[in-house]
Amino acid sequence: MPAAGRFVHLLKQRRFWTRFGRNVTTWSPVGAAFNTKAQRRLNLLEKNGGLFGVPELSCPEGFEVATKKALKKTECLLEKACRGPPGVQTVEAFDQLSDGLCKVADLADFVKVAHPDPEYRKAAEKTCIEIGTVVEKLNTNVELCQSLRKLLDNADMATDLDADTRRVAELFMFDFEISGIHLDDKRRKEAVALHVKLLDLNNEFLVGSHMPNRIATSVVPQHLHFHFANEGSFIQVGGLHADSPDDLVREIAYRVYLYPNADMFECLEELLKCRYKLAKLVGYESYGHRALKGTMAKIPETVMSFLQLLTDKLSDRTAKDFDMMRGMKKKLNPRNSELMPWDHSFLSGVVRAERYNIEPSLYSPYLSLGACMEGLNNLFCQLYGVSLMSEQPGVGEVWSEDVRKLAVVHETEGLLGYIYCDFFHRSDKPHQDCHFTIRGGRWCQDMGQYQLPVVVLMLSLPQPTKSTPTLLTPGMMENLFHEMGHAMHSMLGRTRYQHVTGTRCATDFAEVPSILMEYFASDYRVISQFARHYETGQPLPETMVARLSESKKVCGAADIQLQVFYAVLDQLYHGKPQNCSTTDVLKEMQQKFYGLPYVPNTAWQLRFSHLIGYGAKYYSYLLSRAVASMVWKQCFLQDPLNRDMGERYRREMLAHGGAKEPMLMVEGMLQRRPTMEDFVDALVSELEPNFETFMMDSES
Repeated sequence: MPAAGRFVHLLKQRRFWTRFGRNVTTWSPVGAAFNTKAQRRLNLLEKNGGLFGVPELSCPEGFEVATKKALKKTECLLEKACRGPPGVQTVEAFDQLSDGLCKVADLADFVKVAHPDPEYRKAAEKTCIEIGTVVEKLNTNVELCQSLRKLLDNADMATDLDADTRRVAELFMFDFEISGIHLDDKRRKEAVALHVKLLDLNNEFLVGSHMPNRIATSVVPQHLHFHFANEGSFIQVGGLHADSPDDLVREIAYRVYLYPNADMFECLEELLKCRYKLAKLVGYESYGHRALKGTMAKIPETVMSFLQLLTDKLSDRTAKDFDMMRGMKKKLNPRNSELMPWDHSFLSGVVRAERYNIEPSLYSPYLSLGACMEGLNNLFCQLYGVSLMSEQPGVGEVWSEDVRKLAVVHETEGLLGYIYCDFFHRSDKPHQDCHFTIRGGRWCQDMGQYQLPVVVLMLSLPQPTKSTPTLLTPGMMENLFHEMGHAMHSMLGRTRYQHVTGTRCATDFAEVPSILMEYFASDYRVISQFARHYETGQPLPETMVARLSESKKVCGAADIQLQVFYAVLDQLYHGKPQNCSTTDVLKEMQQKFYGLPYVPNTAWQLRFSHLIGYGAKYYSYLLSRAVASMVWKQCFLQDPLNRDMGERYRREMLAHGGAKEPMLMVEGMLQRRPTMEDFVDALVSELEPNFETFMMDSES
């Protein structure tokens, strides 16, 4: 057994949590790394190794150096790809080309949003623009495309390609086609111009969608001022305050934050117009048709059929959910019991808490961050033979002192990659939970070794103190498991090509591994292995876990229906142009696919930032949840810690990244090809109450 394998084997034999005496707990190295303040070693002789160990990035100016280096290498690889004889080496050259640019662009994409130093963010933003422009030019490089076409058009050579190589070659060709490579010079230049314009519009909309609105202080009742940020004679509203217990606070936030902005209206209209124009120019019926090629759904008509069928099957449950919310609002505020859009999130939470006695603060002492990380470590050991090992970052390697570095090690395969955990709140850090690919995995033919993947997980959790570790709410714990699902997708894939590594797959499949992890985070057989009170060591009671799990079903139909409404809106915006405004479309679809009234003088679509990254693909969350539900029930519900099933899951789904058609991966795991009706039924069945939970409640 290799040294790394022996070390992991020893770790697996240890208890992950041990209690001595009454109030003393000890942690494994992973638990300790996250339950205590980071202690950095001071070595004045150690040289700054640069961000993520990239020497050039020891200072902001290094981005310019790294960019020039990548672009110079691109020129050499471009020559190799265009001049070499057609064959496997053609696809390898394309992948090297992609990898060289992605290693700089992906890193810069993360740094521009997460680095605390504005100079680093500014330099990274410049790099993103420079490399983005080069990529657009490469996607319309006729000579480069012809070198690939020679390979794919030669039936004998194309047939001789292994499945992964052929798939990657076809994906590269698809990138050429959607960029307009087949057009004449004039129209191809028009396509490039539209791409460049869309880069600016995307950025403008994304920034604008998060900008706060303001209203005169005099308009808002004095006793509510403290709920909002004060700006002289104005009050600034930067969000919906959806969970505020005060009806008026929620209403004010909704009306002010969603108040229409003329510039944003113009930006969105122009963005949708450009997307449609580009899609038509390169030969698609609509932008939706262009975006969905290669997904599980494939065409917009399938998506709309899925959403309509889901709406039909949920209609009775959704109506009952809204009735429950109305009843609760009447109980809390008899004078104003009309159910409005700003009530949904708050009232559904109140109904859940009242029915199942769910109070997050009761759960948090059992869910220290270190305990949850040990739970993940234990789960991955049992499912995949993989361990998480805490490592000390080098000087300059991380962008904040509180970032933790994990090595992911397999018991026989050795080191699989690295996860940087940027988990703690900072004032200058975006409040979003997300996964970033910094470097994709690929087989390096010239070096005879595998390029290890590197990812970042970003959360916004409270810092530990001297006396108390970071304590998570159930929602925070679920988010942690979700994001770790993305990370393990990146780690456990061993794709030959970087272009299809890990999460670089169809959007409506990419969320499956992360959503599946939420099921593990809700199962007592998994939770019982790590959820212990941080002071007493007492386990989290099974009845509390069961109640929490059941509470998620309360108002679940209304929650799904809201997501259906958003997905429908996304589809219509990216279909054929409507002879009306985006607000008119929203009003009509809100009535048809949601049910709560449209509020005059609001424009929710201007805050729909997912239109940028998920344009025409917002439905992916729902479809991925349906797939994850089916995989959980068929493969893991009986035994969530089954190693054979974990290995099958890795082999059939996680290992391929985007190198295999998504529906074929689902089919391989489920041993059958599910229909859209199956997916709808899977989502609806999630709302069925669990009789055993009611029995446990009655006994406790």
